[in-house]
Amino acid sequence: MPKLQGINHQRAIRAFQKAGFWITREGKHVTMSNGYKCVTIPRNNPIDALTMGTIIIKAGLSIDAFKKLL
Repeated sequence: MPKLQGINHQRAIRAFQKAGFWITREGKHVTMSNGYKCVTIPRNNPIDALTMGTIIIKAGLSIDAFKKLL
């Protein structure tokens, strides 16, 4: 698995929006959906690499594809 460093939650949200996700709910966490899959992004800065990797895989993206969206 390629290395992934901690990412600011706002950058992660923008990257998921480029991938076709939209914000469905906001609070302490931001919930995003693309109509089929739902991901929850914590509002931590930075989001640690393990958590971010799990969110990316749950969204159905590869780490490399997500890095290109950043």
